[in-house]
Amino acid sequence: MSGAARSPASAGDQEKESGPCAARNRREWGAAHVEQREISRKGGETRMQNVAYYNGKIAPIEEMMVPMNDRACYFGDGVYDATCVVNHVPMALDEHIDRIYRSAGLIEIEIPMEKAEMKRILLDLVSRVEGDVHFLYWQITRGVGMRGHAYSSAGKKPSLWAFVRPSTMRDPYGAYTCITVEDKRFFYCNIKTINLLPAVMANEHAERAGCDEAIFHRGERVTECSHSNVHIIKDGVLKTAPCDELILPGITRAHILAICRREGIPVVEEPFTLREMMEADEVFFSSSSALTSRVVKIDGRPVGGKDEATFARIRDAYQLEMKRECGLL
Repeated sequence: MSGAARSPASAGDQEKESGPCAARNRREWGAAHVEQREISRKGGETRMQNVAYYNGKIAPIEEMMVPMNDRACYFGDGVYDATCVVNHVPMALDEHIDRIYRSAGLIEIEIPMEKAEMKRILLDLVSRVEGDVHFLYWQITRGVGMRGHAYSSAGKKPSLWAFVRPSTMRDPYGAYTCITVEDKRFFYCNIKTINLLPAVMANEHAERAGCDEAIFHRGERVTECSHSNVHIIKDGVLKTAPCDELILPGITRAHILAICRREGIPVVEEPFTLREMMEADEVFFSSSSALTSRVVKIDGRPVGGKDEATFARIRDAYQLEMKRECGLL
C-alpha cells in the first residue's frame, strides 16, 4: 500500500493450467524482482528476523509495501492458510497448500502457479529467517484493480502475500479456558477466507474475559472456535463436528482423527450441543499452533477432567508425529 498497509504439499497432483494468460502469469511470478535487506548473520549465512513476500518482492514485514487497490483492502476478497514452522520445517505444508487451492477454487480464484512453485516460494522464505519456531502465513487475493465489486475489476492476475515471523506454540500440557459466543458468521466457514471480523471480535471478547479461546455455537449446536476446531471425549469416544459449511476442515483435526483410528479410539463426526460439551469427560481445541489444547473451564464453569488418559494418548501421539516431521527425533 502506498504508505502504511503491510503484509498482515504432496502438494497433491499439480493442478493443470492452460492458455497464454496462465503461462504469462507463471513467468511473471517466477521472474519477479526480489530484494532483501541483511538483518543478521548466523553460521555465515544471511538470515532475517522476519520476512514478507508480495508478488515476488521480498523485504522485512515492517517495510513491505502493497498496492492500495489490492482487493484484500476493500473486500477481504481472498483466502489464506498458515502453519507453524519448527526447526525450519513447516508443519503439514503439503496439506496446507492443498487446502488453499481448494479454498481458492471455491471462491473462483485460479491461482496462477502450480503447487510445487508455491511450495518452493514458501520454503525459500522459511530458509531466510533466524530462530527455531516461526509462524508461516500466506494468502491469495483476487488481484489489484480500481474498487469495484465485480470480478472484472480485479486486474489481470491474483496476488500472493506471505510472511514468516518468530512465534511460540501453546504448551500441549497446559490447561486452557474458553468462553462461548453465538456464531453469527455466514455459511462459508468451510472456506479459509480472509474475512475474519467475527473471529477477531470473538477472540477479543475471550481475551477481555481472561480466556484463551472463544467457542462458537449456532443455537445449541457447537461449531468451532475463533481460530481452531473443538472436540469432546465422552465414554472413550472422540466426538467432533462434521466437515460441513459451518466449520473449517482443520489440518490438525484431520491428523487427530487419523491418530484416533490408529490408536483404536472410536471417532464420531456428528454435531454436538453446548450441554454435551459442558458434560463431556474432556474438551480440547486444536490447530496448527494450538496443537491439542485441553480445556478445563468454559464460561467460568469447570469442564472435563474425567478422562485424561484418552486425551493424553491423542496429545502424545500428535507430539510424536510432529517431532518426527520436523526432524527432532
